[in-house]
Amino acid sequence: MTRYNFIVILTGFCILPFVSSKAFSKTSSQVSYQIEVNQPRQTIDHFGASDAWSMRYLGLWPEKQQRQIADWLFSMAKDASGKPRGIGLSLWRFNLGAGSAGQGDASHIQWFTRTGCFLQPDGSYNWKAQQGQRNFLKLAKDRGVTHFLAFLNSAPVYFTKNGLATNTGRDGTMNLRENCYGRFAKFIATSLKGLEQHDSIHFDYISPVNEPDGNWNWQGPKQEGSPATNREIARLVRIMGKQFVQQHVNTKIIVNESSDLRCLMGIYRTSWQRGNTIRTLFSKDSSRTYIGSVPNVAHLIAGHDYWTDTPVQYMHDSRVALRDSLHKYNLKFWASEICIMDNDQEIGGGNGYDFSMKTALYVARIMHYDLVFGNASSWSWWRAVGGDYKDGLLRAYSTPDKKNGHAVDSKLLWTVGNYSRFIRPGAVRYDIQAKDSLGNSISEGATDPYGIMCSAYQNTDGRWTVVAINYSESIKPFHFKTSNDAVPSWQMYRTSNISTEDLAPVGRTNGDTTLPPRSVTTFVGINVSPLTKDRNINP
Repeated sequence: MTRYNFIVILTGFCILPFVSSKAFSKTSSQVSYQIEVNQPRQTIDHFGASDAWSMRYLGLWPEKQQRQIADWLFSMAKDASGKPRGIGLSLWRFNLGAGSAGQGDASHIQWFTRTGCFLQPDGSYNWKAQQGQRNFLKLAKDRGVTHFLAFLNSAPVYFTKNGLATNTGRDGTMNLRENCYGRFAKFIATSLKGLEQHDSIHFDYISPVNEPDGNWNWQGPKQEGSPATNREIARLVRIMGKQFVQQHVNTKIIVNESSDLRCLMGIYRTSWQRGNTIRTLFSKDSSRTYIGSVPNVAHLIAGHDYWTDTPVQYMHDSRVALRDSLHKYNLKFWASEICIMDNDQEIGGGNGYDFSMKTALYVARIMHYDLVFGNASSWSWWRAVGGDYKDGLLRAYSTPDKKNGHAVDSKLLWTVGNYSRFIRPGAVRYDIQAKDSLGNSISEGATDPYGIMCSAYQNTDGRWTVVAINYSESIKPFHFKTSNDAVPSWQMYRTSNISTEDLAPVGRTNGDTTLPPRSVTTFVGINVSPLTKDRNINP
């Protein structure tokens, strides 16, 4: 979750020196790219974004504005010219609120990040609460979104130790009273069932804790949130598993929404109680904290990309280390949240919204590294709609009373769409082998962080998709094919600095083309090929 107005110094267990662009330089005119159809990697679950905190207000705007925002985020339709109307997000993240909005200024939380709560002080449930967010659940479903995730930043204020949804005045333990673990689990199960009953939205996943680790202790007056130790998380998850069985809830429980990937693999700026999350929660040797056998627990780790996406070499090495760590426990990785922060100095940090390709390309590079080196099965941006900060796919402009306004799209939105619209749930990523003019393989040659970065996927209908990023300021030749020559023609969709190129259809190619400077191009196979026979996923 976005945190504003403070500075974090990037330190850690394996920071590597910054590597200049010269170290990655290749003669791209001599490079060809081959999709290795017998080398499958991870299955892609979805691409998503969250409703926090904007949909509390935007979901109550006039219907016309709501529909436009929903079309941009979720639509898979095209206009008369063949241009996509939206980016086709396949996962929508719903912030299940803790009730700070009802406390007003006494919540110790800034007004625009407060949330409502279905649970009321008398123990009853108000199914008219969080109406704006619920409206967008329906808009997403109507446009074909098939996967929904609910996440919590805090337990309801009625259950917390300090009576707040923020951790003000406390230590690094969970802000939850000892006698309220069961009540919290019941609240989650009841809320999921209530949303399905009243709004016909089934939640595939529930994430009960958000950024519980690291040095971030959720002291107000910023946002809802609570730290937690691994033992407290394990205790909550075990109780949730029992509660879900009792209430016949089949939603998968997701952990750990780590604030920093380094907390998953080791101890980073915290104590042992809140580090080494992978081993602590999913090693059978950790008998007090093992949750791998708990009913409804998904065998994956969700983590946030903040603070580990620069320098480039460190972004690479941290993803490889995470991939190798997860392989030991047969766990998948979800890159479940990211936006631009103070340390992202290559694009000027997080302050001030950026509509241009500068931020869009920077984020595309992060997506590429998460998918190709981290083997991420799911990738989500933080906020779908934000304000004057680099945290929204769309930029919102509201009237003073927040009851009306409009949103503006961005190159970031459409660049995320170069992935999300064309790589659908169940697609499999395949290796790409880069070769020089003599036919020699180039190690990791499909990734030049200052030039061409490309990745390949086969959807469940057999259709191949290639996403190619040209980070450079010059035109780059791009020669690619499948190793079995199965795709004779590709439709191209491009996002670039050209004002009209927002996921625009720009013609067809046989695989011998060029990439404009500062652009992202998606290539979709024209023919629907039979599924590749060998889709056994490699680690």
